[in-house]
Amino acid sequence: MDRRVLYTKKMITDTFLQLLSYKDIKKITVSEICKEADINRATFYRYYLDVYDLLDHIQTDFVNDLKRVVDTEGKYSVSSFTKEFLMVFLQNKDLVKVLFNFNNHVYYLNELLEIAYTRCREKWKMDLPNVSEEDIDYAAIYIFNGALGVINFWVKNDFDKDVDEIANIIERLSYYGTKRFIYKV
Repeated sequence: MDRRVLYTKKMITDTFLQLLSYKDIKKITVSEICKEADINRATFYRYYLDVYDLLDHIQTDFVNDLKRVVDTEGKYSVSSFTKEFLMVFLQNKDLVKVLFNFNNHVYYLNELLEIAYTRCREKWKMDLPNVSEEDIDYAAIYIFNGALGVINFWVKNDFDKDVDEIANIIERLSYYGTKRFIYKV
């Protein structure tokens, strides 16, 4: 893609995210974005239909970055996979803050979570043939929702811990549960 197009899209995205950080999306206009980004409306409409389409593109790009991590199946341990995943969040810090504040129900991550959940279930079914599918489902749901909660807490606390610490927290809670995590047993 042409560098000028990339630059223009970045200006539109950055301006929109800045506005979204303190303003409800319903009150953000294309005109306002164009004025702040110093572009004309025709340029905006060349790439996006409206502010909701822009948000959808931003979320899709972010999820695609995360999918690239998920698609590297087999190359990572749980710990290194989690770190790589969290690095994408950290590299998109401003975007993630806005998206997590804007969408408490991070629905745009559902497809990604479904892929990771399915892979996890498949691996456990192969590694643990004596465990029932229902137990595997419960464990996977617990781990994925818990990990998402930890990530959400990390984002809400302005990425206060480094990636290694958060990955370690998720891994320890996933493997040992809350009792061993809290009591350091």
